[in-house]
Amino acid sequence: MIYGKLWCVVKPSVGIPLIITAVAFASFNVHLQLVNNTTWVKGFLQGSAPAAVVAKEAAK
Repeated sequence: MIYGKLWCVVKPSVGIPLIITAVAFASFNVHLQLVNNTTWVKGFLQGSAPAAVVAKEAAK
């Protein structure tokens, strides 16, 4: 383990819940920012499908 000596300074009963909480908070924050700063995520979560794009036929 790379950071094995960390547990000599911080008890695992404190450090492990702290790390899990930090990861959960960071993940929640990233997802919240995605929902707030994009337009397509809200539509996707509401179930709206994008409009189909139809190519025009070339003139002969």
